[in-house]
Amino acid sequence: MLRQLPTRMLVLLTAALLVATLPHAFAQDRDRREHKRTERAQIVSLEHQWQKATLSDDVSAMDRLLSDDYLGITGSGAVLTKTQQLDRMRDRQLTITKLDIAELKIKLIGNIAIVTSLAQVEGINGDESLHGAYRYTRVYQRMSGGIWKVTNFEVTPASHAHSEAAPQ
Repeated sequence: MLRQLPTRMLVLLTAALLVATLPHAFAQDRDRREHKRTERAQIVSLEHQWQKATLSDDVSAMDRLLSDDYLGITGSGAVLTKTQQLDRMRDRQLTITKLDIAELKIKLIGNIAIVTSLAQVEGINGDESLHGAYRYTRVYQRMSGGIWKVTNFEVTPASHAHSEAAPQ
């Protein structure tokens, strides 16, 4: 049947079909961008909660932020589970008194959010003074029910010349 239609008619039908589907395609793109904005805002909020929990040694808030299979890598290379991280907070083995975050970047990939930042940190790590710049990577995973949890964390000294001890 299509072979019997003149070329001009086929071009017009194709154009009409394209014009009819464009609003739907634009709406999907707009919805996708809005969804990404919402997810980004959720992660930024969680980053603020992390910062507040760290500064106030709020173990219950940190417990809510970390996934059960959380693994953290400290500035000295130690690997900590969720239980170990929470115990360190309870025992005040690490006390952060200043945590200024800059250069926050969020990369969203499906149910994963990768956050990197630069932090100026002050505090006490064991019996050593803590002062300097550190790069952080935090990985969030969206769990069932749409709740984001921190599954991985790593801290790296940004400048050995400015740090006396690495945060853990």
